[in-house]
Amino acid sequence: MQSRWFEFGGDAIVRADQYVRLTSDRPSQAGWIFSRVPLTATNWEIEVEFKIHGNGHLYGDGMAMWLTKQRGMQGTVFGSTDRFEGLGIFFDTYKNNRPGVVFPFVMAMMGDGETSYDQANDGKANELASCSARGIRDSNFPTKARLTFFQDSHLRLELLYKNYEDWTECFNISSVTMPSVAYLGFSAHTGELSDNHDIISVDTNNLYNANPGQSRAAADSGSAGVNRGRGKAGEGNRAVTRSSGGWTWFLLKIVLFIVVCAGGYVGYAMWKTQQRRGSRF
Repeated sequence: MQSRWFEFGGDAIVRADQYVRLTSDRPSQAGWIFSRVPLTATNWEIEVEFKIHGNGHLYGDGMAMWLTKQRGMQGTVFGSTDRFEGLGIFFDTYKNNRPGVVFPFVMAMMGDGETSYDQANDGKANELASCSARGIRDSNFPTKARLTFFQDSHLRLELLYKNYEDWTECFNISSVTMPSVAYLGFSAHTGELSDNHDIISVDTNNLYNANPGQSRAAADSGSAGVNRGRGKAGEGNRAVTRSSGGWTWFLLKIVLFIVVCAGGYVGYAMWKTQQRRGSRF
């Protein structure tokens, strides 16, 4: 199978009408899928629907979401290359050595191209932000992750795995610098323990400020002024609509006033004409 936008490798299996299975529930597998075209938007949102599931009570190792300069390079970090440059978000389902941390565990790491992932300690030395997400594996419905980035503002990750439409914020951090050129990708890896790691859908959207003079606080809160490129009527759309509707009603009132005045003038002219005709007799 060929795709204009994505390429895949390793043990990944593509079923175009259902999912991309990065790894099957078998030991010692690694698979990946990466975009062919880099993400160039300044502000963006990525929403991915995925499912981690398998047989038995012992499972591993997990999957990753990538926004990196490298792409399509199989390796030891959840199926992709180590010493990457850019952002990696790890959905780690197997605990190696993180006392006091509940697994599955979701963690972000910003790679500089030289630093290795701390495999032995589940990324403890590399942790940028994280959260525990017990229940994200083997959920009754496909889980989702929504990653939102505003340049010079924040990077936020939300997860949907507890209930339908019940989003949980995993982290929200500021002062994050993304690579100017970054490829979106997903990868997974199994060792002696295994799981199915499925990518069901990926939705990417540009985010922009509908009001150029709006303050950063309003943009951060996701309030009116932020338009999502997916075409849904977000808060920003409603705010712009209300403003546009006000001008429309104002112009309509002016037009109606002109029509009434014109009608009155025509009526007055007809009355005067009739008066003149009547005076002749």
